[in-house]
Amino acid sequence: MAVMTAAVRRPPGALAARSGTVAGLLLLLVSLLLAPATPASAHAVLVSSSPAASAVVPEAPAQVVITFSESVRKVPGKVRVIAPDGSRADRGEPTFRGGEVTIGVDPSAGRGTYLVSYRVISADSHPVSGTFTYSVGAPSEPPSDSGSDNRANPVTENAVKVTKYAGYVGLLLLVGPALVLAALWPRRLSRRGPGRLVWAGLGVLVVATLAELWLQVPYTNGGGLFDVTGSGLGDVLGSAYGTTHLVRLGLIAAAAFLLRPLLAGPIGRTDGIILAVLGGATLFTWPLAGHPAASPAPAVSVVVDAVHLGGMAVWLGGLVMLAAFLLPRADERELDAILPIWSRWAALAVAALLLAGTVQGLIEVASPKALVDTTYGRLLLAKIVLFALVIGVAAYSRALVRRRVAAGRPGAMRRAVVAELAITAVVLGLSATLVQTTPARTAAADVAGAPSGYFSTTLSSPIYSLQVELDPAETGNNSLHLYAYTKDNRPQAVQEWKVTAALPSAGIEPINVPLLPLSDNHATGEVSLPARGDWQLRFTVRTSDIDQATVTATVPIK
Repeated sequence: MAVMTAAVRRPPGALAARSGTVAGLLLLLVSLLLAPATPASAHAVLVSSSPAASAVVPEAPAQVVITFSESVRKVPGKVRVIAPDGSRADRGEPTFRGGEVTIGVDPSAGRGTYLVSYRVISADSHPVSGTFTYSVGAPSEPPSDSGSDNRANPVTENAVKVTKYAGYVGLLLLVGPALVLAALWPRRLSRRGPGRLVWAGLGVLVVATLAELWLQVPYTNGGGLFDVTGSGLGDVLGSAYGTTHLVRLGLIAAAAFLLRPLLAGPIGRTDGIILAVLGGATLFTWPLAGHPAASPAPAVSVVVDAVHLGGMAVWLGGLVMLAAFLLPRADERELDAILPIWSRWAALAVAALLLAGTVQGLIEVASPKALVDTTYGRLLLAKIVLFALVIGVAAYSRALVRRRVAAGRPGAMRRAVVAELAITAVVLGLSATLVQTTPARTAAADVAGAPSGYFSTTLSSPIYSLQVELDPAETGNNSLHLYAYTKDNRPQAVQEWKVTAALPSAGIEPINVPLLPLSDNHATGEVSLPARGDWQLRFTVRTSDIDQATVTATVPIK
């Protein structure tokens, strides 16, 4: 019995299918036009604040500035400053400018310890939350923020992981069976069973996509499963995350019209190419809505993640077709023709998985230390171990095919396929967890909470006060943040910043520190301090054409 590869004659209903595809693509274009573009950035972490975490400042500041590693978006009502007496000290809505969030504070709230709590959304759609304290005058018992709980809801977080998993399952049940039906299905066998599997996969994928859109609302605001408002849903749909999901739904709708004739019989070459293009475009909606789009190399990460996902869908979806339909139903002649072709496909899919996974791992992990010191790294190691086990089982299956044993003894082949599917089901679960976990490159660099090498001080001049923060205050590369305030603790606009660093005890002459103004009163710079000792930092701040003053600080570098 010959194996079907392609049909020359156009099947009945082809015109209607193509018309439906055009309608689906129009829906896709509408989704793109309605959704605004947003810049990509990485999974954000808090890198500095003014006042610094745990700092004691002499006077109450008029604002608190928190700076993240990348751009963030607002979660309404989730950025707050609590005064020592437990009352709200923040005033008005916080201002978001890229990765910098400025919170107006009532300077008359009194002396003692203040609590800053925040929950924001990074560009890869994941919420970032945390708290820190600072003190005015002297520390006191830290207040609690009873009116705003920024902790994640565990039910919602687990529901998000389940829907991610369901989306992967729906994708492989859609892609793999459709590919086998298009290129490897024997003429004499009925397509009813595989057709039901394909429709089931499409249905699961659509439901999972809609569920992800719904759950993104409580996931971002920290609420329960049904804490969804119209405005919250509108914010999600208007974000990059919502755009990619709407695009996915449009692509699925377009593909559905071509799937119907495929499930009834062979389709023409043109329709097959269109279906393949739609499937490939759909794969890109996963990385565009997650970590890859926000990685240090987004173009590379998005492509390799789509390849990784496509290899998984082809391989596992094909295994399902083998285990459920071809091995039980096809005769020996059909299996002799099908299995060698499938074996080559599986080898290519696994090679794509390995290559794409290696590249993505290098980007997201960044260092061997992060591989073992972070949750993301440890999950990735577990995934690698399980994947190696699957490769071993797949090699055994391929050996059966090469020895032409599988066609005569399909039971052995079927057991190997079932073992592959069982292990990869766990791998899919790890993948669903990984996409919700802070990448190792970011987690390893998370400096929120002021490490022990952190230096912070406030310097005074006749025309301004200057908050100075140096991190990590050790030999090597250091990040410098400067915040200027008026004498009554209002933000002081600065026209020009100059900073030098010197170590007289070691004969190191003043080094100019290049600065980048981030706002009117905030500048940052990078400086490399090569030796230990008490470094002399000299700051010259010009606030107008004629007003400037210079202050100095001694910074112990370890």
